[in-house]
Amino acid sequence: MLEKALYGSKGYYVWILLLLGIIGLGSIAYYTQLTQGLKITGMSRDVSWGFYIAQFTYLVGVAASAVMLVLPYYFHHYKAFSKMIILGEFMAISAVSMCMLFIVVDLGQPQRLLNVILHPTPNSILFWDMVVLNGYLFLNIVIGWTTLQAERKGVTPASWIKPLVYLSVIWAFSIHTVTAFLYAGIPGRHYWLTAIMAARFLASAFCSGPAILLLLALLLRRLTKYDPGKEAIQSLAKIITYAMCVNVFFFGLELFTAFYSNIPGHMHSFEYLFHGLEGHNLLVPFMWAAVVMAFGSLVLLIPPAFRNNENILIPALLMLVGASWIDKGLALLVAGFVPNMFERVTEYAPTIPELAVSMMVYATGALILTVLWKVAVSVKKEIA
Repeated sequence: MLEKALYGSKGYYVWILLLLGIIGLGSIAYYTQLTQGLKITGMSRDVSWGFYIAQFTYLVGVAASAVMLVLPYYFHHYKAFSKMIILGEFMAISAVSMCMLFIVVDLGQPQRLLNVILHPTPNSILFWDMVVLNGYLFLNIVIGWTTLQAERKGVTPASWIKPLVYLSVIWAFSIHTVTAFLYAGIPGRHYWLTAIMAARFLASAFCSGPAILLLLALLLRRLTKYDPGKEAIQSLAKIITYAMCVNVFFFGLELFTAFYSNIPGHMHSFEYLFHGLEGHNLLVPFMWAAVVMAFGSLVLLIPPAFRNNENILIPALLMLVGASWIDKGLALLVAGFVPNMFERVTEYAPTIPELAVSMMVYATGALILTVLWKVAVSVKKEIA
């Protein structure tokens, strides 16, 4: 079926060449990083995780979002998702691939990955993160490709696929839970040391991931006339709304716990994000923008009349994605390092080479997604 990705319109080829160009330019920045080291990034002794790991954290949630389609479709036989579920599974493949690439570029020297395999340490969360990410990637490749091939041939998928589908649901929860444990298991970081970190991760994943999927599906419909169906769009929008409400509620719980307890260590990170600390306020405008976008998205998503209107739904989803990315794609990580162990503030901002390498990774993920969706849409149209 991969041969279907070789044929397309002029716009399709231009898009592929654009992505390849971005990958090429980013590769130059990555070569510079390989030769000069991570000193070209904005990371330091006090902020040892930066933009790369922030994107990894966010994209794990995007990958886990496929379960929001798998659960209703396979467990409750909700057939309205029949045209969209393959898009979700293939987007999970793209997202997990980007997660792994962001880990590779963050390591500095990619051969260090072999240490996890050659010297396995089951008592380390990093070891289990490798297991769940690779397992989830394998499951989505097998399930997505096999079911699409069976659909193309007009036959029922093999019986061994169903157990893998059920396993993928558990695995989807595990990839984000284990990633949350990477943060929550560090006792010296007050902002991350919370029992509901995994719950916050899942809530944000189940609103931001499906929101990105729905935006891309609407874009795909405009470009290819492949319609996932009005009922599927409205149902997924409803799921996104509920998940975003829970996500905002969980963040509110963290704020209450930090400030009502009046424990300085818990308050400092929030003070840095929303007010600034010791004159350092780099993320303050971004966090307040995230707050405005988060509540703005809920204002547009909660009323059914607004949510079911695509002219309103699209900006609401864009605001939701923007708010969740700021909160989880950068602020969550940086705030965990503020203040440092000596009660000092070291601010972090990604450098241009760091952003160029990140664009390379995102372009690679977009290329994987484009090829997979091109195959999926071509097969669906062929069947129709």
